[in-house]
Amino acid sequence: MSPNQRLIVAVLLSIIFFVGYTAIFPPKEQKVAENAKTENAASLTDTQNKDVASRVEEASGHAVSQQEKVNNGTSNTIVTITNKNFILKIDTLGRISSKELLEEKFRNDDNLHAQVIPEFGTKPLYIRFSDDALNDEATKVAYSANVSSVELSNKPVTVTLTQKLSNLTVTKVLTFYADGHYDAKISTSKDIRHYVYLGDRPQVSKKLMAVAGALIYTDDDVVHIIEDGDAEGRKVFQGVKLASAFDQYTAIILYGFKKETNVIVERGKDDNPVVYFEADKDENIHGYIGPKEHKVLKSIDPMLTNAIEYGWFTFAAKPLFALLSWLHGIFGNWGWAIIALTAIIRIVLYPLTYKGMVSMQKMKELAPKLKELKEKYKKDPQRLNAATMEMYKKHGANPLGGCLPMILQIPVFFALYRTLLNAVELQGAPWILWINDLSRMDPYYVLPILMGASMFLQQRMTPNNFTDPMQEKVFKYLPVIFTFFFVTFPSGLVLYWFTNNLFSIAQQYIVNQQFKNAKDAKAAIEKSSEKK
Repeated sequence: MSPNQRLIVAVLLSIIFFVGYTAIFPPKEQKVAENAKTENAASLTDTQNKDVASRVEEASGHAVSQQEKVNNGTSNTIVTITNKNFILKIDTLGRISSKELLEEKFRNDDNLHAQVIPEFGTKPLYIRFSDDALNDEATKVAYSANVSSVELSNKPVTVTLTQKLSNLTVTKVLTFYADGHYDAKISTSKDIRHYVYLGDRPQVSKKLMAVAGALIYTDDDVVHIIEDGDAEGRKVFQGVKLASAFDQYTAIILYGFKKETNVIVERGKDDNPVVYFEADKDENIHGYIGPKEHKVLKSIDPMLTNAIEYGWFTFAAKPLFALLSWLHGIFGNWGWAIIALTAIIRIVLYPLTYKGMVSMQKMKELAPKLKELKEKYKKDPQRLNAATMEMYKKHGANPLGGCLPMILQIPVFFALYRTLLNAVELQGAPWILWINDLSRMDPYYVLPILMGASMFLQQRMTPNNFTDPMQEKVFKYLPVIFTFFFVTFPSGLVLYWFTNNLFSIAQQYIVNQQFKNAKDAKAAIEKSSEKK
């Protein structure tokens, strides 16, 4: 088996393991406890507080004060803000306790309207004081609000929350906008040390290899990502431009920090990150809660687009998404935009892929001659190597010719994969016929089957010279294995792989035909020479 073939098999098997394992054994999501009916936070008994506290600690794992250990039940909502796209609620502890997305495309895995803020755990704008006695008092004193319900349309609405403690008054002036962002002015009547929390990450969706956790973007243009399960101790950041708690498609974001503000990431339950910052007596901050839609985030503040995370391939994924968005503007359909983007990438990479395919064809033609050399010099490895290199040189073949172009393409294809995986714009986006949501699996399995069939055809057309029957059998069944894994993949991703296979088939056909024509021409010349 040639080095080129070994590389192909290794890459394919790596992809199968990397993608397939996460598809079969997805990361375990924290189970959200059932809604618990509670009294108003101002009148909770100590017994109720302890019961709720234990459940909150189970969900968050972070050592929070008594003030946060109060359930987010419906009875302690003091403000409800309704917009055509969402319903946002504020509870008696002055926290943004709930945000339900009403657009049909934003549904969770149970096909219910997506709830961005988890029921238990820390929530946006929760305040924790360094003084334990003050925290204990804050548990028993509810915030009051200047309004109880308000409709939010094109004009922003302002809500004023006040908590009057025995020796301290906390005021929050929150201004909400229809695009999902808000301004927060938080002040205390005395200069006392306190912290404001970002809130636990959404649990709307986390599929395949999508990352979830916390993101800190600093003024040196570095993105720090602390994934769920990877938080270690406590980290303090300064010069923070934005802090985000995110899953695959949604995020809870705070931004507009002062340069000297200490933003802390602490280890919580199951080593998941918990984010909060040390606030001043008078603090002005901005926030966003909702889907990570590039156009929306850019319209609020271009800096917020850094909250969209693509992993190691961000350097390539960002421009690819920009190109994909531009194509969507032309076609008006994300499915056709994916096909067009795949075509553009294949055209750009054509010289590399062509070179690799030609090299594989040459190696196939040389396979019988190389086998003869092995038989001839099997007892003299040095002569065998010299004769082999001489044959490569004579026929213009390179055993690594098919490897290097393929290696150079891998970052591009994985970047596109990550782009499509994290594009919330594909949610609810139709393509044609039965494909009415590119972020969900094909309900009739047509695309995965077509993808598998195209992979099988491509495999049949690709030259190989397997010498190991077991390797040949594994390679032979790869289309079946891939089809099995791709059944549950989002339609947009399967469409990309299927389209890419079609272009590979077309390109392989051209190369094969060129070699066939060259061989026929050579045979014709030899035949003509014999007649003369």
